[in-house]
Amino acid sequence: MWGGRFASGPAEIMEEINASIGFDKRLAPQDIRGSLAHVAMLGKAGILPAEDVAKIEAGLKAVQGEIEAGSFEFRRELEDIHMSVESRLREIVGPSAGRLHTARSRNDQVATDMKLWVRDTLDALDGQAADLQLAMAELALKHAGTVMPGFTHLQSAQPVTFGHHLLAYVEMLNRDRGRFRDARARLNECPLGAAALAGTSFPIDRHATASSLGFDRPTANSLDSVADRDFALEALSAAAIAAVHLSRFAEEIVVWTSAQFGFVKLSDRFTTGSSIMPQKRNPDAAELVRAKSGRIIGALSGLLIVMKGLPLAYSKDMQEDKEGTFDALQTLSLCLAAMAGMVRDLEPVPDVLKVAAGSGYATATDLADWLVRELGLPFRDAHHVTGRLVGEASSRGIGLEALPLAVMQAEEPRITDAVFAVLGVENSVKSRTSYGGTAPDNVRAQAEGWLKRLAGQTA
Repeated sequence: MWGGRFASGPAEIMEEINASIGFDKRLAPQDIRGSLAHVAMLGKAGILPAEDVAKIEAGLKAVQGEIEAGSFEFRRELEDIHMSVESRLREIVGPSAGRLHTARSRNDQVATDMKLWVRDTLDALDGQAADLQLAMAELALKHAGTVMPGFTHLQSAQPVTFGHHLLAYVEMLNRDRGRFRDARARLNECPLGAAALAGTSFPIDRHATASSLGFDRPTANSLDSVADRDFALEALSAAAIAAVHLSRFAEEIVVWTSAQFGFVKLSDRFTTGSSIMPQKRNPDAAELVRAKSGRIIGALSGLLIVMKGLPLAYSKDMQEDKEGTFDALQTLSLCLAAMAGMVRDLEPVPDVLKVAAGSGYATATDLADWLVRELGLPFRDAHHVTGRLVGEASSRGIGLEALPLAVMQAEEPRITDAVFAVLGVENSVKSRTSYGGTAPDNVRAQAEGWLKRLAGQTA
């Protein structure tokens, strides 16, 4: 494989540690796309004769057909996808295959392949995230007025609506999609033609190659072209943040489906049983989404550590970019699909949610606001009055709405029975009409707006 410089082959363990074909074979479609673009450019630039270009193009398409059909033999001794394709090409078209590598190196070739794969994958992830947003927005519209407890510190805070809660994740996913698109935009420069590290003396047309592969432009510095893995790091960073968002919602599903909460139900399609406890219905899909965030975050950390000490330009260390990136982005794809399925399967239990929304003195802030709005108390004074009334209700084992008016007036004589209108959870959420608030009309408008925005964007 290495011609005259080496007199013997590698040791078996060297071959084992050096070979990447076991995982980079998934780059075959991108590798062949890049090679077809490269050879077409070599022909147009007059670097290769038309006869050789035609042979190579036909041979590459034949190799592509074998790979797609599953009949292609991937051999470890050929190290990677690039040499595997070139070797088979030589078997098909003969010595002309050797001309394909004119004016390029495996260094710029693999960088191009990886960029193409990451770009394709980011596009797919964006569509999947949009589909999850759609599922959430549809459920949010249906439950725009379904009252539930809002939490801080996982303690009852103020009533919100189930639809409002879901739309919080729609917003998170939209930021995730923005990061996917930003990463895609920055990676969309073509390394092909940078060769090993210094460029090439052949009169190639890198702009033509970049254009034919759908890149915005060629990369501007040959050293950076082959040494850069920022595009993978940025994609992994966006993926890690998205995975954290999915994990947070998965955690809520796990809590909400427990017997102690009973806020929502999942069907048999997204739960499993126990081998010993016949009553169990375990939210395993949510638990696995929660757990798989660790793999995605780990891939980002791993590649950062690989890259942190590498001098320019290419080092074999960079071969370690692939397995983690492949696994992380495909894991995120699986998690997005599972979460979209769970959201469409999710069945809130409104009666339970409503009772929980009123527990823990969740309308105390509404009482304080009423004292400010109706009686003109400074908020800090209203806060103190409300706190004392909450303490009184707690000592009696009743809710605020059950406190006798006379007890309230003992703390603040100007309180009237009009106060009871704000102590119900429905009135509480209806009053939160500020932009972005949980008022059902707000939630309906937001959900409808998202449904319009998402039309035609899903995978």
